[in-house]
Amino acid sequence: MRAVIQRVNNASVTVSGKVIGEIDKGLLVFLGVGEGDTEADLKYIADKIVGLRIFSDADDKMNLSIRDIGGEVLVVSQFTLYGDCRKGKRPSFTASMEPKGAEKMYEDFIKTIESNGIKTAHGEFGADMQVSILNDGPVTILLDSSKIL
Repeated sequence: MRAVIQRVNNASVTVSGKVIGEIDKGLLVFLGVGEGDTEADLKYIADKIVGLRIFSDADDKMNLSIRDIGGEVLVVSQFTLYGDCRKGKRPSFTASMEPKGAEKMYEDFIKTIESNGIKTAHGEFGADMQVSILNDGPVTILLDSSKIL
């Protein structure tokens, strides 16, 4: 499982001209599910995101988590995080999980973040989405469960 996490002042996701998810201060999470990902991958990524100390404390040090600041999370599915561009000019997405399984993992991921008491919004799996972001910092973190497990 792969995630690109961006610290934001606000973010929203729109489908067919309608805002379907939006947050104020918090984290925008682009989530990609790979072939062979398991609940252990999901738990690893979710736990990392909930615990990441990437918000500033009173001394302006990155020392606070999303939970510490009472922030929100916006989760957007993004299979293109598994794009392989090593050969040719067109990415291959064969490392992405098939849609039915990936959608279940995506939904379970959202529930896992919510179960940590964090207000969570999300996009629509498989939809053509437009994402608006006001980055804070900018701070961008890449997570990949296969690099750790």
